[in-house]
Amino acid sequence: MTEEKGGEERLGGLAINTIHAMDCMKGMQRLPEGSIDIIVTSPPYNIGKDYNTYDDMRPREDYLDWMGMVAAATARVLTDDGSFFLNVGGKPRDPWIPFDVAQRFRQHFVLQNVIHWVKSIAIEKEDVGNYEKITDDIAVGHYQPVNSRRYLSQCHEHIFHFTKRGDVALDKLGVGVPYQDKSNIGRWKAAKRDLRDRGNTWFIPYQTIRSSRPHPTTFPVKLPEMCIRLHGPSPGTLVMDPFMGIGNTALAAIALDVDYIGFEIDPAYQEIAEARIVEARSREQCDLSLYF
Repeated sequence: MTEEKGGEERLGGLAINTIHAMDCMKGMQRLPEGSIDIIVTSPPYNIGKDYNTYDDMRPREDYLDWMGMVAAATARVLTDDGSFFLNVGGKPRDPWIPFDVAQRFRQHFVLQNVIHWVKSIAIEKEDVGNYEKITDDIAVGHYQPVNSRRYLSQCHEHIFHFTKRGDVALDKLGVGVPYQDKSNIGRWKAAKRDLRDRGNTWFIPYQTIRSSRPHPTTFPVKLPEMCIRLHGPSPGTLVMDPFMGIGNTALAAIALDVDYIGFEIDPAYQEIAEARIVEARSREQCDLSLYF
């Protein structure tokens, strides 16, 4: 399905392992049907974020109609056994946004899993249980506080896992966690090693950034990494992000040694992404050189 031109692997005339400076709808039209194995993305939420060029305050129905077109385009390019991980958030006074968006995808996909991306969490010691490594209350992560007496601060977002038929087998232990109670190992038939199903609640904090962010809504690199690992990467796996932003999905693909392709309409974000990719590739080569 891919072709080689001048030593560069291409798909529908578009270079693989490249972020293309173009509208994702035009880009996906050029991709062959069923050519993408995994999609991980976070589109604009239409909540008034300050992008360089994109207007994030479109009329609600226009925005949802656009999301419906994105859904149809992604369904065409995704393989029959592929996974689409869609991260969508809202805002305290408009919590319907992620559910309204998901409904537009319902016409084209089966909602196989709903994952809750937890950015910040507080747990009192008495609720933890008797674990010797946890000795006090826990309050970890970052969130944007809400200055309101009506609304709670939002400490989580949704990741909707869409598939074509709802029957895609996943590598659940690919994102597994060690057992707190080690006596489970060997006692349960499924517990053959010190690793259990993480479930659908993922704590992925943002890194602390004391300077201004180059992009207003990017997710941490660990989020697409975990999505790719959950689906189960293998040689030849191709990951797409139609809203690539500053390249975090591409960086996750590089870390997991799989191919990627992406689209980004803002040239400034695309330039930042490509610079970060060059840096990541350079670090990768330095790490490899330690073995020779």
